[in-house]
Amino acid sequence: MTLRAGQTAPLFDARSDDGRRCALAALRGQWVVLYFFVRASTPGSTLEAQHFEAALPELARFNAQVIGVSTDTEAKQALFRETCQFTFPLLPDSARQLSRQYGVLGGLPGLLGRSQRCTYLIDPQGLIARVWRNVSPSRQAAEVLRELGKRGTGQATRPPAGHSV
Repeated sequence: MTLRAGQTAPLFDARSDDGRRCALAALRGQWVVLYFFVRASTPGSTLEAQHFEAALPELARFNAQVIGVSTDTEAKQALFRETCQFTFPLLPDSARQLSRQYGVLGGLPGLLGRSQRCTYLIDPQGLIARVWRNVSPSRQAAEVLRELGKRGTGQATRPPAGHSV
């Protein structure tokens, strides 16, 4: 299944590596940056996550929540978070359910049971606003910020969720 801008984002309700419940329906009213990465602790995934972490204050101005997803286990995600000190949710998808829902199990990573690098920008109503398929780990956070700026989203209408999603 290939998801496109304008479609309703598939709902999910998952537990992050640090035990936080993360449900898309609970995030209605704010932007969601749902990004899939190939594997925890690899150079590209680390770089991409570090850029999203650094962009969190600016993303908060747009009332945007970042969520990272890979097919790694909870233990690998937890080690990734601990090593890099990330504060946004990382969802382990070792059963590949979320990766299938969002259509990111393809190409060489898919053959290896991994998600492709892909980012979905989901609007406050739960619609997919933009999809990036050929993601550059070093530029993805900046591209998301640029897209939010183009859409004219202003200051947050309610405080960002912080550590609880």
